[in-house]
Amino acid sequence: MDRPIVACVLAGGTGSRLYPASRSDRPKQFLSLVGERSLLARTMDRTTFADERYVLTRGSFADEIHDHAPEAGVLVEPAGKDTGPALVYAAWRLRDLSGREPVLVCLPSDHHVADDAAFAARLERAAEIAGETDGLVTLGVEPARPATGYGYVVPDRDGPSLETGDDPETDYAGIDRFTEKPDREEATRLIESGAYWNAGIFAWTPSALLRAARTSPLAPLVEALEAGDPGRGFDAIDPVSVDYAIMERAAEAYVTPLSVGWDDLGTWDAVGRVVGRSAERDGENRIVDGDVLSIDASNNVVAAPDAHVSLLAVDDLLVAAFDDRIVVAPRGASQRLRAVVEALRERDAF
Repeated sequence: MDRPIVACVLAGGTGSRLYPASRSDRPKQFLSLVGERSLLARTMDRTTFADERYVLTRGSFADEIHDHAPEAGVLVEPAGKDTGPALVYAAWRLRDLSGREPVLVCLPSDHHVADDAAFAARLERAAEIAGETDGLVTLGVEPARPATGYGYVVPDRDGPSLETGDDPETDYAGIDRFTEKPDREEATRLIESGAYWNAGIFAWTPSALLRAARTSPLAPLVEALEAGDPGRGFDAIDPVSVDYAIMERAAEAYVTPLSVGWDDLGTWDAVGRVVGRSAERDGENRIVDGDVLSIDASNNVVAAPDAHVSLLAVDDLLVAAFDDRIVVAPRGASQRLRAVVEALRERDAF
């Protein structure tokens, strides 16, 4: 490819669904949930193919970025308003910083990948597709189960069947539609129809994204960026995801498959699934960290690095204890930990 590839890693969130490990001054991207290195550091390892690498974050985290990504440039978004404004701002800034039109590969900092080399190869291929089509490319993960916590992307089946490989005739397709977090029955139907998990990993040129954003709810932001006033642009828009604001409306949008072991480490359920070990007396529990005694207890997730936890005749619980904070909840409610964090924020206690 005759243009540079720039990796942009999103690391501006706090990770509210991983409370109490994640706090206002200790976001999840700085945590070492898988091995000894932080999620951000491990993500940066997967982007070494890029010509340039940047981390997009909020101002309060900027000084710590180089502790985890010493080789990366740092971009600070004017305000945290979800992935739509963040990625439009990054496209505008990185086009100027690169000096010529690059291809951007944009990915979150909190994912687990089983095969880093295969993952990086697919990111590089997505960049090539973005350069070839001048469109917006998303990577679709081949589903391992009918997950209800993920969005799905349905490819346009009028074209050839997608295959995970480097054949330019079969490794990407147009997008028929996006579906957000379906129930289990609908998720099963989507998988049977050939849908992919929407991993929130993208490739595009800055011009392609900004062109699509001009006819989206983010148009006021693009106008303000072009006038050199990003603060005014962020003030003029509401928080919105890039999927809803741009991808679902874009005429030139494509999906390419990603068939490596992948998980979004956004909840304790996911962390337990990826790194949990079995308790000594009951192999059905998933122990992320801590000393756990389990008697007649099953299907629990425990993360308590500095505490002993005894599980007695309980099932399907999340138990997370960090510092002076403890959360106990049904595993099915792990997605709702944001409600706890919002209540704590109102008390200035997060």
